[in-house]
Amino acid sequence: MQTKPVLTLEDVKKIAAAAEAEALANKWNVVITVVDDGGHLLWLQRLDGAAPISSYIAPEKAKTAALGRRESKAYEDMINNGRVSFLSAPELQGMLEGGVPIVVDGQTIGAVGVSGVKSAEDVQIAKAGIAALGL
Repeated sequence: MQTKPVLTLEDVKKIAAAAEAEALANKWNVVITVVDDGGHLLWLQRLDGAAPISSYIAPEKAKTAALGRRESKAYEDMINNGRVSFLSAPELQGMLEGGVPIVVDGQTIGAVGVSGVKSAEDVQIAKAGIAALGL
């Protein structure tokens, strides 16, 4: 039987704190989410001033990254390049840039999703959060 690492609450708090620090340093009002490898929500944090819709978008970006085991941008790129059939993919509703998987020893153990600013800035925040784990 194989074993794999899992996110602990302590890990999730580290990710969230680092992501929040990145967002605040840039004065970006966003929603930060962390999910496990099945896309189940472990953390949702809405910074002051973040748009309400971001509370729906961020978890979906994270879920898409976790289930797809790749950045959610990959799906956005496929669709933008004409593969619109991906719009009907089951369980993937956050096919927008801003979801980043958390990978340990080649295994996806979760993801971070951010929404509220430009997509590349959402990714910057997500990656800053993941970097706090020191992987």
